[in-house]
Amino acid sequence: MAKNEEEVKNSVFGFGKFNEAYAKYFQGKSFLNPLATSKEAKTGVSNVSFEPGCRNDWHMHSIPQILIAVAGEGWYQEEGKPAQKMVPGDVVIVNPNTKHWHGATKDSWFAHVAVMVGEGKTTWLEPVSDEEYDKLG
Repeated sequence: MAKNEEEVKNSVFGFGKFNEAYAKYFQGKSFLNPLATSKEAKTGVSNVSFEPGCRNDWHMHSIPQILIAVAGEGWYQEEGKPAQKMVPGDVVIVNPNTKHWHGATKDSWFAHVAVMVGEGKTTWLEPVSDEEYDKLG
């Protein structure tokens, strides 16, 4: 069993199902568990789990995004800034139109709760290269 696999798969927020709808924007496998949505409040809350080495492509949201690390170890990086390691309890607020990516470390499963409030659009960009990712501790 890989590092933190049991913790991620047994999270109080649930493991979810293979994230097939967004698989083309991820390197590796991710799993999505929608927790709550409200059309009236224009809000979505989901738990996203990543297998070791999985990360999403660089992307931007037109509205803020809140990421709350809930299990395992992962990375968050904004363009032009160093990547920051995320562990349970860490919270990142991604400002609108900020180019960024997030995902698991090479040797650990990772899960975060993602909160989106507002009517927004996600613009998917280029993948995080293996060269960029392999430089991370």
